[in-house]
Amino acid sequence: MRFLVDAQLPRSLARSLTKAGHDVTHTFELPERNRTSDHVITATADEEERVVMTKDADFVNSFLLHRHPKKLLLISTGNISNQDLETVVLKYLPDAVRALNSHDFVEMGRTTLSICS
Repeated sequence: MRFLVDAQLPRSLARSLTKAGHDVTHTFELPERNRTSDHVITATADEEERVVMTKDADFVNSFLLHRHPKKLLLISTGNISNQDLETVVLKYLPDAVRALNSHDFVEMGRTTLSICS
């Protein structure tokens, strides 16, 4: 799957996703790096057919109001160490990918995966 990982998530997570076989871009790799606006992140993800992976509720609002980004994976783990975050994401990632193949919005918590749309 193709992901665009938002600035709120660590670059090490993007590297782990790449090692797991996914095509991943982190906002740090974009021209404005981690200062890239949500609008540009959404447009880039939609243009490149990527799933926006984020902790930012602003993307949820944009998705619900405008259906942009086209695909969204919301990480709802609360405060968590980067190592624990990567463990959770990699644990639930196969299920999230399956869900995103037929749905547009998935939320991943520490112990749950919810299909929202």
